[in-house]
Formats: sequence, C-alpha cells, structure tokens
Amino acid sequence: MPLIRDENGRTFVEHGNGQKSHYILDDFADPWKAHDTILIQHGFCRTVEHWYHWVPALAQHFRVIRRDLRGHGLSSYPTASSTRYDYTLATVVGEIVDTLDQLAIEKVHFIGESTSGMLGEALAALHPERLLSLTICSSPTYLPPPALETFAFGCSDWPTACRQLGSRGWAEALLRTPGTMASTDVAYTSWWVDQVAISHSEGLAGYAEFLSSIDARPFLPKIRVPMLILAPKNSAVMSVESMLQVGEQVRGAQVQVIDAPGHEIFITGSTKCQELVLEFYRSLQVRQP
Repeated sequence: MPLIRDENGRTFVEHGNGQKSHYILDDFADPWKAHDTILIQHGFCRTVEHWYHWVPALAQHFRVIRRDLRGHGLSSYPTASSTRYDYTLATVVGEIVDTLDQLAIEKVHFIGESTSGMLGEALAALHPERLLSLTICSSPTYLPPPALETFAFGCSDWPTACRQLGSRGWAEALLRTPGTMASTDVAYTSWWVDQVAISHSEGLAGYAEFLSSIDARPFLPKIRVPMLILAPKNSAVMSVESMLQVGEQVRGAQVQVIDAPGHEIFITGSTKCQELVLEFYRSLQVRQP
C-alpha cells in the first residue's frame, strides 16, 4: 500500500485491515554512512510525542521511528463498524511487522516501554529475523489483577474507566497515583496530560481491553535476540524482582536497575536510560560513526 502523508505533513501507513498507524521518522545520521533503525513503541496512554526527548540522543547515529499504538495519538482505532478487525496479539504484532514492510526496513532495534515491552517480547519470539535487538523499559510480562484494579480508578474495570473518565480524566487520575508518572514539573505534567488527551477515550478503552488479556511469559524462553532490560527501582506497578526474573529466562539478557522516580523512567531517568541503550548498541558492534 502507498504511504500516506496528510495535509499537515503527518505520516501514516494503512494496514490491510483498514487501520492506520501514525509514525514519525527522524534521521540526523550522516546520510552517506550506513546506519541502523530504532523503532520506539510507547506504553499505554502515551504517544510518539512523549518520546520527543530521546530523538536528539539517538537520531544523530540512527534512523529513529516513533509509532503511535493502535488507538493512541493519531493512529486509528476499531469502531463498532470495524467488523474486520481482530483485536489480538497476532494482529497488533502483525501491524508492527507490516509497518516495517511498508517502510522497506528489514530489521530494527526495538524499544518497548511499559506494556509495549510485551509486544517486543512477542515480536522477538515470533519474528526474530526482524530484530537487531530488544530493549524493554519498565515492562511487565502481564498485568495481574492488582494492576488492573489500579487502572480502573474506582470504575468497574480499566476499559470502563477510560470511557467514563475520558482520556484526559484517566491521565489525571494516573498522575494522582504515587509511583507512576512522577515528574514534579507542573508545566511538564500539564503538557503530558494534553498529549494523552489527543487519544480518543474509546481508542484507549479498546487497547486496555486488549492488554488485559495478553501474557508474554510464554515467549521469554524463545527469545534469542540480544536483550536489554531497564528496570525501574521505584515503580508502583512492578518490582525490580519481576524484571530480574525476566532476565533469568532470556539467555544473555542484561538487566540495568534505574534509580529514578516512578514508573516512567524513560522520562525521569532519561539521561541514564539513553546512555545505557547507546552503550548496549555499541556492545553489539552496530554501525556508528
């Protein structure tokens, strides 16, 4: 299918199931030198914009693609009339592969934040030929009942909370939960909520329902690509021990504990995380200047 650029210059790919995925591609590496591609996949309720601050550190050496998840940011989401859409792990992972196919990219370094680490683990197990490496950041392998209860914020369940509170209201509820989005910068948190609010509440609700049912643990012993695990020391929704257990199940995986506030260490511990990711890539002898 032809790539899509809208009237505002924003770029999309359209999948065979009719859904569209928004992405941003940044590449400030020397154009006459061969360089690899990084695909960044944000976690629940975030968007490509929440990862803006990683671009300067990475894009001077790599082609960097940030992609909005299904139902997030400017990517589309299934509606009641989307009868062809099968909201399964195979579909969501397949859309990642299709994005790479349409962009004519054979392999990437995949960075999956929070629940998108589960997508990365499935991708690594099912399509290892598409990955140069896998990095997961603050990533559970599944969402246990206490986490689902936390994200419901007093509603009957997580998807219902997204619908009743709206995307902005759900984000504001998350901000009030200690150990999640822990920035103390009022101006930044206001901007952070504004970016979450771009997503439609129904888009978030559908993805929340999808996440509630998936379990990446069976994929772990099958992963053979180089793997870096960035573990938050102070997350309210997961423990360092749980990420150490992931590392024990993936041969050769490296685990780095990040002592930064909250769950979103890609924000609060961004400098350290970026240093570790670049060091990891150098250890793989990727092509850099």
